[in-house]
Amino acid sequence: MLNTLSTAVYNVFGLNVVSDIILPELIQISVQKEKVDVKIIIDDLTKSWSESEKTHGDFIVKENKVMFQIPSIATFSIEGGNKIIVSPMTGSIEGEIRLFILGTCMGVILQQKKILPLHGSAIEIDGKAFAFIGNSGAGKSTLASAFLNNGYRLLTDDVIAISLSQDGIPFVTPSYPQQKLWQESLNEFGMDPQKFQPLFERETKYAIPVHSQFSTETIPLGGIFELVKSNNEETEIHVLNGLERLHTMFYHTYRNFMIAPSGLMNWHFSTSAQIVRKINFFQIRRPSSHFTAHDLPAYILKTLKIEFKS
Repeated sequence: MLNTLSTAVYNVFGLNVVSDIILPELIQISVQKEKVDVKIIIDDLTKSWSESEKTHGDFIVKENKVMFQIPSIATFSIEGGNKIIVSPMTGSIEGEIRLFILGTCMGVILQQKKILPLHGSAIEIDGKAFAFIGNSGAGKSTLASAFLNNGYRLLTDDVIAISLSQDGIPFVTPSYPQQKLWQESLNEFGMDPQKFQPLFERETKYAIPVHSQFSTETIPLGGIFELVKSNNEETEIHVLNGLERLHTMFYHTYRNFMIAPSGLMNWHFSTSAQIVRKINFFQIRRPSSHFTAHDLPAYILKTLKIEFKS
């Protein structure tokens, strides 16, 4: 049974969200009804799902509408950049439904609103946002956590929302004060997994609240670091240029397979091109043979110091 409250309003990615479902991960706010950007409602999608032709596996992707179904959890429909409909399965677990609302559903909302979502984590360094992107398991959240342990603040984990100002400056808008970390990372940081909630039953990835180290301000994007595992024993860092940057932006766009069928290819290319012209863009090749997060913050800060001086 879902924990519901029809009057709950939250802020996430700079959007005011009214939700039938209580979302304890988010920051609850008080706003006038006309200032709501997104509605999350509970409804029965059984007929709509069964009658729709699946276009991408268990996804239906059209312009301004995406539907998907997670077995034993729920069917979701994201429409027009302003509505998320949730149809829970019998016996579904509330926390797992929220995980997909705050992940895939909000990622689609951002795309539909033409806010570019990258898959990664972002932290604040000296008033600018720096994004860590990479494949699953590359160490994005772990690296962000290492920065938090050094006194820096988190802007977002999992989905990075990038928008452009009127004069073409890229900005990152905060999501919500929570990280997702594997048990291996918790062990390395000396954190007790029993103090945190697993994201899924029988899984060793945990939700880590970071309220005291969360940045709530939208700030300029200063740079992007792509994390890549390497067979080398030493960490290497390379500047990405030209088409490498555009390719990397597309590859690490959150749920990028939806961009073309949603009719957003031209928008994505144009937005990405404007973003990469304004920022530093690096690739970090880190050894896969051992845990490197303790050492990487100093390495990255040294690189940024050199770049900003040059």
